[in-house]
Amino acid sequence: MFDHHEINWLADLLSSTADTEILPRFRRLDSGDIRQKTSAADLVTEADVNSEKVITAALRERFAGAMIVGEEACSENPALLNGLNSADLAFTIDPVDGTFNFASGVPLFGVMLSVNIKGETVAGIIYDPMGRDWLIGVKGAGSYIRRADGSEHKVRVADAPPLNQMTGCVSWQYLPEPDRTLVAGNQAKFLSHLGYRCAAHEYRVIATGSAHFAVYNKLMPWDHLPGNLIHQEAGGYTARLDGSAYKPGHVDGGLIIAPDTDSWQAIKQTLWQK
Repeated sequence: MFDHHEINWLADLLSSTADTEILPRFRRLDSGDIRQKTSAADLVTEADVNSEKVITAALRERFAGAMIVGEEACSENPALLNGLNSADLAFTIDPVDGTFNFASGVPLFGVMLSVNIKGETVAGIIYDPMGRDWLIGVKGAGSYIRRADGSEHKVRVADAPPLNQMTGCVSWQYLPEPDRTLVAGNQAKFLSHLGYRCAAHEYRVIATGSAHFAVYNKLMPWDHLPGNLIHQEAGGYTARLDGSAYKPGHVDGGLIIAPDTDSWQAIKQTLWQK
């Protein structure tokens, strides 16, 4: 079902929606266009809501009967997550990943979509509206960047250097204590750290070899299914904190994204070292 033609259709849907619903609102939001969800750092804007509606409507028309899990719809009705791990066909949508950046006028945000068949992610797409290109992963076929001119270029994760030469992203602020303080302090054992507040761009720099690892605690499917598949198809290794495989139905258990299994073990051991 999801051949190159279908993947390109999905990619074009994300970009056309960004052109009509997201970019016209960038740095033009009124105070009434921004609302808090769970905290002052967890925001939703009119761009999030409207772009999700457009993408959802297009998916329903083309893929009748498919399960559609959008971030903003699930915020209103968490029960929409039920069945994601067993649906015959399911899509996840993050209409504006990096909403805090978007609402702050920072040009670091993305649009993400995953395709899942019977509990397995088979395609992931991350669109960068500012750079106007797509990072795409297809199960068994690798990952690549598709440029606006239609050209495609394969991507691959970086080889694992020594830990003190690694750059990564650690979302320690979402960990419970005492892990929160422990992991935050152990970050100093690595070379440097990213803090994009945008999983779309964090997955991008890791899958393309510009950074090495990421550690997440919150596992909402729209945030991680697209990038997780892209990372794996680019040659990387991922697993939850207990070493188990990450599946579409998982919403907890944490996640470590690494170049390979050996570096995964080393990253975990170093960050949780007492």
